[in-house]
Amino acid sequence: MTLADFTSLGLIVPCLRGRDVAGVIQELSQAMQREKRVPDLLPFYHAALNREFLVNTDMEAGMAFPHARVPGLKEVCFALGRGDGPLGWSAKATRPVRMVFLIAVPATDATQYLQLNSGLARLAEDTRLVEKLHAAPDAARMLEVLQRITLRSEAKPDLLKRAVA
Repeated sequence: MTLADFTSLGLIVPCLRGRDVAGVIQELSQAMQREKRVPDLLPFYHAALNREFLVNTDMEAGMAFPHARVPGLKEVCFALGRGDGPLGWSAKATRPVRMVFLIAVPATDATQYLQLNSGLARLAEDTRLVEKLHAAPDAARMLEVLQRITLRSEAKPDLLKRAVA
């Protein structure tokens, strides 16, 4: 399993139109609804936006990971958006944000979400792959980069339950 297994071409936006938190989360939420990944656009958008305002999810690698739990969702998925320059993400941002991974999480999931987070953390630490994502000319090439990040699945279920408790 790779990071690419949690997304699709229709969920990758190589040139975001949105320039701030609300605009980017809206644009990526709309992609998730178009691809039938979230059942209802507005509750998901509001939940992700409110959570991001409460706890900023930007990282040093110039990425942000807004997310929301969605009742009725069957599996974890994400939409990826890339800005052509720094986005107006947060005054507290450690580095200018240029890539945003909007994550939809089933209300009762722990295992898949932890696997995805682990893969995203490995991506953020690999400057070579981050640069390849920035340089990719289109969504298909960005998806190819995501296929290079394999996810570990050998975590023990009891440890995963304790991690999210």
